[in-house]
Amino acid sequence: MSILPKITATRQLGQSDITISSMAWGMWRFAGRDVSEATQLIHAVLDCGITLFDTADIYGFSGVDGFGDAEDLLGEVLAKDKSLRSRMTLASKGGIMPPLPYDSSAAYLDKAIDATLSRLGSDTIELWQIHRPDILAHPQETARALEDAVQKGKIGHIGVSNFTQSQIVALNHFLDQPIVSTQPEISALRIDPMENGELDQAMVMDMTPLAWSPLGGGRIASPDDERAHAVVKELDRIAEAFNVSREATAYSWIMAHPSRPIPIIGSQRAERIADAMDAMAVQWSRQDWYAVLVAARGEALP
Repeated sequence: MSILPKITATRQLGQSDITISSMAWGMWRFAGRDVSEATQLIHAVLDCGITLFDTADIYGFSGVDGFGDAEDLLGEVLAKDKSLRSRMTLASKGGIMPPLPYDSSAAYLDKAIDATLSRLGSDTIELWQIHRPDILAHPQETARALEDAVQKGKIGHIGVSNFTQSQIVALNHFLDQPIVSTQPEISALRIDPMENGELDQAMVMDMTPLAWSPLGGGRIASPDDERAHAVVKELDRIAEAFNVSREATAYSWIMAHPSRPIPIIGSQRAERIADAMDAMAVQWSRQDWYAVLVAARGEALP
């Protein structure tokens, strides 16, 4: 039986010289706790071996207020415990500005990056990503703003989130800096990037895929239709064989793709984050990996 390569604990961030953990922690539900609790949670994440922390300026926004709250809280934690910053690779995102949908104009991006740095209490951030593509922004204008931020040392590297392949090509055309990451939704219930060319493009351009919602928005934990139940059945078979949880198996299935996507763990509970790290123990055969894909497709492969 053909066995896929073992999942490694670390990998490079795209064309950068930064080594990151092969799993990331997402902070979209981080806001709303006190600094002491937040500090304990961050220590727990780091102790699991996760070094890539993914946040955004809109994390914490309730629809009415809270814009920037997750970054503010992280900034308070880092100010209180200065030993933490050197242990993490920090990624943030911007470009969504309520009540507007999206804004990637040069003026807005410059303002958004400065605001993020101020909230984090940092002079620079390793990875900054455009959160959603702004159709009204010319990619040349966006590229100049991002490169200016790199040249000034505000951001180390450029990434994108929720961009189409053509939008990535357009932005990349005007950039002298490489795009080191792309952040699509990927899970065993959202396999589109594996079949529509998104992950192929990531490999060609050496972009690290950061997979958001890797548990299908909770549907892998609580399947709600025939297709989800079929996927969960295959995941549970592998989970039992390796004595790990269904969730860890779902993470590992994503990570087995040759583009080596990094699942962003959304849990804010230390024990579930630790449990997720069991994904490293799962080694997939081609037969088993494709069995999950067939279940996700809902039909046999051609």
